[in-house]
Amino acid sequence: MHNVRLIVRTLYAPFSLCRMKVLVFGNSGSGKSTYARAFAMREGLAHLDLDSIVWEAGKIAVQRSPESVAASLQGFIDSHTAWVIEGCYGELVRAASAHCTLIVFLNPGVGACLANNLGRPWEPHKYASIELQNGMLAQLQEWVAGYYQREDAWSYRVHREIFDAFLGPKVEYREVGAYAA
Repeated sequence: MHNVRLIVRTLYAPFSLCRMKVLVFGNSGSGKSTYARAFAMREGLAHLDLDSIVWEAGKIAVQRSPESVAASLQGFIDSHTAWVIEGCYGELVRAASAHCTLIVFLNPGVGACLANNLGRPWEPHKYASIELQNGMLAQLQEWVAGYYQREDAWSYRVHREIFDAFLGPKVEYREVGAYAA
């Protein structure tokens, strides 16, 4: 998190932090939610976990319509002058990148992501019980393990394209120790 603090102090010192718009993305288990929550709390920014708008509430692995998701994302962006948005969804990350002032790519490698997922606490906003969450772990781990080989919108290839194309301030972390609390 040191690099981001330096970027924030350097770029935003002359300005108010009330316009900071930070986009955090990476593989599942990379630490996006933990990092984004801590950053948002420390800087007093609104926080959006993209999982909260992608999936149907109370249902496991049921996606909302793309139109509903896009409307929710735009609604969040339009209703907050300063924010942290985090997630792995390439199409949404790309859309949010057009509005952000800083991007943070968490890319610690598959091993770190798999280990983090094994220690993931229960996520009641996604699963009705810890048992249901644990029942999906093997499938999640298989998906995470394929991050660098997959070609879908949530893959390394797409995340790398977004990061490389962004012309504003950006940082990529490849070691968990560089950004973990």
